[in-house]
Amino acid sequence: MTGGTGRVAAAERGQTRIADRVVAKIAAQAAKEAVDERPQGAAPPRATVTVHHDTARVRVSLDLAYPCDIGRQCGSVRRRVAERVRALAGMEVPEVAVQVERLHPSGAGTAPEGSTR
Repeated sequence: MTGGTGRVAAAERGQTRIADRVVAKIAAQAAKEAVDERPQGAAPPRATVTVHHDTARVRVSLDLAYPCDIGRQCGSVRRRVAERVRALAGMEVPEVAVQVERLHPSGAGTAPEGSTR
């Protein structure tokens, strides 16, 4: 403690730890926000996170509409996840791996489910 003010010095207060599952939820929500068009019937993005000190490594799995620019979508997800985790959890994110689980056909010109061409 410092003097008679009753305040605790910063070095003596301890630190806040943010659970990995909380960082994973932030990452999944950020991935959802980054995708241009979420396909009908698609599962919401899922994220797994490994946190070491103030650094988070993130893996995001998601479904995308097809046709789309897959590379641009994945780049957008990487950027959004890194910036949101940095802003909300105060962690650096040197790596965001994006795994596309499924491509869902969208738009006109696709055959209805169960039919053949």
